Order: sequence, then structure tokens, then C-alpha cells
Amino acid sequence: MQQIEPLTYGNYYHVYNCGVNGTRLFNKNDDYKHFLRLYDRYIESIAETFAWCLLGNHFHLLVRIKKDVVYKYSNADRSIDADRFEMVKWETVQVSNLSASVGSDSVAIPDNVKTPKPHLHFSHLFNAYAKYFNKRYNRHGSLFERPFRRKRVDTPYYLKQVILYIHNNPVHHGFVEHPVEYPWSSYLSCVSVKPTKLRR
Repeated sequence: MQQIEPLTYGNYYHVYNCGVNGTRLFNKNDDYKHFLRLYDRYIESIAETFAWCLLGNHFHLLVRIKKDVVYKYSNADRSIDADRFEMVKWETVQVSNLSASVGSDSVAIPDNVKTPKPHLHFSHLFNAYAKYFNKRYNRHGSLFERPFRRKRVDTPYYLKQVILYIHNNPVHHGFVEHPVEYPWSSYLSCVSVKPTKLRR
């Protein structure tokens, strides 16, 4: 059995996966958009994104897992209504910001503040999307291969190669002749001068 690469803080990873038995993951534009909305919800708080590409039956992501982050809200904050808590519970804050907020160079992290487990954020993303997809297309069962695949990116050269690979994937699969033509990747954000959440 292949060993699963752990997602550790401060490291870069090529995260990728496909639909179980080649199942399509995205049928319509709304599917791509919904996956990206869920990605913002579950992943943005724990990882910086350097490249992404969503294709019909698979996807590729290049992320760096953030260091020194804790959840902004704890289980003790459930006094806010359940729907609101469900939306905000994934938000994180830098540990250094906790120190600044109490005017101290160092502060003990309260016991009720938890450290994120990055692999669970990805699992929640995939589970939430599968639930949406199954309901929309009247299907049931697993949607993604398990476990989701990830490779640690440990050199600047490898980092550049992964970015090129991800953005050229639609060309490789014959969807377009140039990455600029493909709408469901970070290529245009990568080459643009406009502000973006993407790390360039």
C-alpha cells in the first residue's frame, strides 16, 4: 500500500485527484463555480494557492500550507446561531495576531483555540462538493478517488515545473491549443497584473 504524504505546515504540495472510476466531476459551468466557492470556504484559511486547474474528471492544485494559524472561532463560540457558526468556523488567524490583539510580544494560546488539520479541510471540501454534485445529478456514493493525492514540492525548480504542468494540462488533454483559452484554471490570474488571491 502506498504511503500517504502528510500535509505539513509551511510546505508546498501538488494536490490532485480524479473522479472515482473516471466519473466526471464537472458537467456544467455552475459546477466549476461551486467547487471554487467551496474551495474558498474550506482551503483559503489554511493554504495559499499558487496554481489550479479544474478539468472534466480531475483537478490539480498547487498550495502552500500556512504556518502558525489557529481557528479564529472555537467550539465555545457556538452561542452565535448554528448557520452563522457553520460559515465562520473555518476562518483562521495568525498566532502573531493573537499576540498583537492583547498587546504582548508573547501570549499563551487559549485552550479552546484549535490548530487546523489541513487534510481535514481538503476532505471537507471534497465531501461538500460530492454532496452537492450527487444531489444535483441524482446520484449517490463516492465521487472522488480516496485518499486524495498529494506530492510535496521541495525545490524551486520543481515548483516552477508544477505550475507549468498545471496550466498546460488542458492543452495536454486536447481541450485547447493554449492555456489562455481555458477558463477553469489560474493561468489568466497568474499572467494578469490585476489584484488576485492567487500567489504569483
